Amino acid sequence: MDLDLPMRGADTLTAPVATLCAMFDHAVATAPDKVALRHLGMALTYREVGRAVAALAHRLALLVSPGEVVALILPNSIEFHIAYFAALKALAAPALLNPLYPTAQLSPLLREARPRVVICASPTLDMVAALADDLGIPKVLCLEQETAIRDLVAEAEIPLRLRTAMATDPGALLFSGGTTGLSKAIEHTHARLAAAVNCIQHAWPTHDGEVFLPIAPFTHIYGFLLGVLVPVSACGETVIPERFQPEHVVELLARHRVTFFGGGPPAIYAGVLAAHSLEGADLSALRMCPAGGAPFPVELMERWRRTTGLEIFEGYGMTEMAPITAATAVSGIRPGSVGKPVLGADLQIVDLSTGLRVLPPGEKGEVRIRGPHMMTGYRNQPEETVRTIRDGFIYTGDIGYVDEDGFLFIIDRKKDVVFVKGFNVFPREVEEAIHTHRSVGMVGVVGAPDARTGGERLIAFVVPRNGERVDSAEISAHCASRLVGYQCPAEVRIVSELPLTGAKKPNRMALRLVACGEQELPTG
Repeated sequence: MDLDLPMRGADTLTAPVATLCAMFDHAVATAPDKVALRHLGMALTYREVGRAVAALAHRLALLVSPGEVVALILPNSIEFHIAYFAALKALAAPALLNPLYPTAQLSPLLREARPRVVICASPTLDMVAALADDLGIPKVLCLEQETAIRDLVAEAEIPLRLRTAMATDPGALLFSGGTTGLSKAIEHTHARLAAAVNCIQHAWPTHDGEVFLPIAPFTHIYGFLLGVLVPVSACGETVIPERFQPEHVVELLARHRVTFFGGGPPAIYAGVLAAHSLEGADLSALRMCPAGGAPFPVELMERWRRTTGLEIFEGYGMTEMAPITAATAVSGIRPGSVGKPVLGADLQIVDLSTGLRVLPPGEKGEVRIRGPHMMTGYRNQPEETVRTIRDGFIYTGDIGYVDEDGFLFIIDRKKDVVFVKGFNVFPREVEEAIHTHRSVGMVGVVGAPDARTGGERLIAFVVPRNGERVDSAEISAHCASRLVGYQCPAEVRIVSELPLTGAKKPNRMALRLVACGEQELPTG
């Protein structure tokens, strides 16, 4: 399903380039001597990246036909950038898969994507090779072992005898988070992703000379846009951390004069705030701190502001909307809100029962959205596509409301609402209340079956802030002073960590299993 939706607000939004290949070529042509990528002691200019992409594209063109899938099972790295744009140049469909996934998670995703080639890194080569053999994938390519990046850069440039990429060609296959069930392959074209880049640069404006430091995995829509596509569109420099280790990240922010920190979900910002090196670090170049991927506690945003003097600009979206629908950097900050819809996005709140009645400001309902950066559909799943895209809108499954001024507030996920004593309880509201306790670092709230009432009861998992101590009774009393009785957790468990997804979001599916006694967490 591909919807022909015009870009709205064309008087203030720059028309996006037709394809991601054109965007890449523009960066190489206009900023050839500028450093594009830094990682593990290596730095490549845009000219060098262009040469490496061209050389790898030649190899891939011998292995795949236009439209066939090349799967990338790569960590955040220079290799990821080069492999992604080389796949586009070879007219392949790049499928982005998390290299941290074990065999049991990767196997169904590879089966769904049906790649002709898998590109991986040395640490996962044995696992990927075994999967390829089992699934009948013809070729596994490990860049570190078969050809070094510097060798690709040094190769003589030979024209690639393929047609130019078109706006309707596949730009990426991304996979839904998978925390609520089997992941789905989400299809985006060149044009849809180019529009997404344009929306992000309007929501979180970029400047000349931008230096990016992305954290989220490049295989996740947030990390992919802010770590791969937006920096190329801005002809910026991307500093790729070796890993997410807060002290290391703070050191890179200061040393490379980073201006645009692609922090992402709350766990990332909380981790950086806990870094001992943050005090006294020179972050004077830093100006843009976007956030997204999970609900953001107001208290954490205030702590970041007090510590760094900078605002966290929250955004809202999902993989199906690639990913930004609303953001605060342009609309302004309103506590608890994710901002106003970005230009080009049409957002409505509809009733939960039919999904057809548009609700007035202040009423809570399901968020539905549409725009030029929405997915074309779920790969090989037409019935699921029809369930999600109705009347031209993506039904997000999120519950929220819009205030009189047009600011969007996300209350919770539709599937996460807990039914307590006849009342609908939104876990995020409970989490927000618990986060206001000075000793709380992280919190996750889920529902579990309540045999006594036949409904559910709330269980809160609380991680103390570094160096702090807190007990269950103290948190229960804190909740009782801020929440209605049925919103207060029936049980508070103090733990040393929360299960997180690969994108650093609290893993609610895992928490529900813990709540039901099927798994355990380390205690605080």
